[in-house]
Amino acid sequence: MADPNAELVFLPLGGLGEIGMNLALYGYGPAEKREWIMVDCGVTFPGPELPGVDLVLPDIEFVREQRDNLKGMIITHAHEDHFGAINDLWPGLNVPIYASPFTAGLLEAKREYEGSLGEIPITIFKAGDTIHAGSFEVEAIAVNHSIPEPMALSIRTPLGRLVHTGDWKIDHAPSLEPKTDEARFRALGDEGVLALMCDSTNALRDGVSPSEQEVSESLRKIIESAEGRVAFTSFSSNIGRIRSIAKAASDAGRKVLLLGSSLKRAVSVARDIGLMEGIEPFVDEDEFGYIPRDKVVAILTGSQGEPRAALAKISRDEMRNISLAAGDQVIFSSRAIPGNEKAIQDIKNGLIEQGVHIITDSEALVHVSGHPRRNELKQMYEWVRPEILVPVHGEAAHLTAQKELGEQAGIKFVPRVRNGDMLRLAPGEPSVIGEVQTGRIFKDGKLIGSFDELGIGERRKLSFVGHVAVNVVLNSKLEFSGDPDVVPVGLPGFDDDDERMEDVLFDAVLGAVESIPRSRRKDLGMVREAVRRSVRAAANECWGKKPVVTVFVTKA
Repeated sequence: MADPNAELVFLPLGGLGEIGMNLALYGYGPAEKREWIMVDCGVTFPGPELPGVDLVLPDIEFVREQRDNLKGMIITHAHEDHFGAINDLWPGLNVPIYASPFTAGLLEAKREYEGSLGEIPITIFKAGDTIHAGSFEVEAIAVNHSIPEPMALSIRTPLGRLVHTGDWKIDHAPSLEPKTDEARFRALGDEGVLALMCDSTNALRDGVSPSEQEVSESLRKIIESAEGRVAFTSFSSNIGRIRSIAKAASDAGRKVLLLGSSLKRAVSVARDIGLMEGIEPFVDEDEFGYIPRDKVVAILTGSQGEPRAALAKISRDEMRNISLAAGDQVIFSSRAIPGNEKAIQDIKNGLIEQGVHIITDSEALVHVSGHPRRNELKQMYEWVRPEILVPVHGEAAHLTAQKELGEQAGIKFVPRVRNGDMLRLAPGEPSVIGEVQTGRIFKDGKLIGSFDELGIGERRKLSFVGHVAVNVVLNSKLEFSGDPDVVPVGLPGFDDDDERMEDVLFDAVLGAVESIPRSRRKDLGMVREAVRRSVRAAANECWGKKPVVTVFVTKA
């Protein structure tokens, strides 16, 4: 029997208002003592505005405060935007994690590759299984997506049943099972669903996503008609696509090799759990140069323009045993994640300069999204028939598009929710009843911290204006003891009059110190600030920018 003071709430800390970094909390109980479960724990990737940052993680300070009431973490699938933050954030929570065999295997392989210390114990949880976590009964439901073993969640609580879709689509002919479990979703709808938290990624796209089988047939035609080498780049975890490429290559009499550590890890995990049955062994990189050009297919990492990935290295002709030549083909069997377009185009240009022919999804059916388009969303609404629809997983445009679609479909309540909004689902009509701190923290090398803690703001400033280090030594008479040292880094070498920038700044240092009466030079802090200001002013006068200046003043 439900506690009369209990509430059922939904609290997203990431993924609502952005693509990536998905993290959702569900809470049950009175406001002063709720039980919580967490669904997913993902990352997003930094852009050029965050120089040096490796990963962007959700700020989980609220979760840390509630960790004694956190009953479990359930991971819907093994894409980085859903599980990529576990390694870095779980050690401060130490709660049970539930995930599929593929997700568990990929996490372990990733931890080994990164040299992570300790272990993260995972309880295997797959479609059809049910777990109890405090007041929550969570059932895994099979859905189809662009990765093995994705799941939606049915979350049963004393105040009603919720359905959290995770990432999904409807594909009646996938290259890798499972199909989305229509019968189970319909049964849940018959039983009654209070709220549906539904993937919004493709809510702006009309119609239905093409089937993976259609993509496989298109890839097969490309391989069969190619005269030279063929290289495919796709998401490393898209095992179904990798199977399709490998099978089509084998049927065309071609050998297949894999390039890229993340790709090899994902395929190794898939092989361990039986997902690569019927696929011939891949050839070693050393054999590439000995296989006739019309007898080889390569599958590579780098579809998002990652500069250290295999495809980027090939575009720069930097790989030891692997290269492409005029007449070869590279197929981008993927979509560009927003923000990566420039890096991807740079790789394409490098390949085109080598005479390689590029094929993308604008020229042929070489990729299909793993997310539902509008007709598929409407199909889910018909199956589940929720009282409340909460669009999740998307930027503002995607969330708003699904909100409007849900309202057109006649769903009673479609509240507007963003990261940090605490939405009360029951009792009563849904409403946002509070807001908690959300935001981003950053992984920078081995450290994790805030924007200020990691010095990212200063680093960004340095990337725009450079740095000048100055060392001044004064003798006992408070005069220069030798010439000051001036070391500019990241500044132009010469000004408009062809005078060396270093000399301009050197003169500014001399002028600043000599303008101070010797009796006042005892105040080394005052001398330091005068030099700093003078150097910045001199740089600004001849360059138009003020560098970061560090000054050391000592007395011999």
